[in-house]
Amino acid sequence: MKREIPGLISDENGHAFCRWRAAMPEYHDREWGYPVASDQALFEKICLEGFQSGLAWITILRKRENFREAFHHFDFERIARYTQRDIERLMGNAGIIRNRSKILAAINNAKRACDLVDENGSLASWLWRFEPEPESRPKKIDLDYLNASSPPDAAVRLSRELKRRGWSFVGPTTLYAFMQAVGFVNDHITGCACRARVEAARGRFRRP
Repeated sequence: MKREIPGLISDENGHAFCRWRAAMPEYHDREWGYPVASDQALFEKICLEGFQSGLAWITILRKRENFREAFHHFDFERIARYTQRDIERLMGNAGIIRNRSKILAAINNAKRACDLVDENGSLASWLWRFEPEPESRPKKIDLDYLNASSPPDAAVRLSRELKRRGWSFVGPTTLYAFMQAVGFVNDHITGCACRARVEAARGRFRRP
């Protein structure tokens, strides 16, 4: 009998996947863990992870298109110019998370993202400096590692630096979820059918 690996489930064809794939198969298979180089896409992900704070990610995923429409597809240069009228427009939008603190944080972070672009040429080139060194990563990703009580040092460093630069809703746990989602790390559990595909994509990826 094949030994069951904690955190994995098998589909009807016998392929193993991370257990959470059952709720979000497309996101698990086609997005999570694949490296992202677009400034706008990276900013979107930081914002959405901030909105997710205290909620389930699937709640945000179901509202993602509404968020994109409401926030002009996360064009941070445009969001940085939002006025009080925009804030009230967003607070009246039932299709997103109507949390004033999180909305204000997204606008504030857009301004801070513009500062980073002015300083470094792109948001991506600055963020990718915080990709963890390979030797800091375990050789095997298992459920015990993913359930660790504290985020890795790289997420703590990124959180600390963003907060120093005035960003909001960027705690270490939020930032590690961001890193997992956009390919700074490959946290598909060892044995997941997507892990090798994500690792291959990371190998081909040209860091900004």
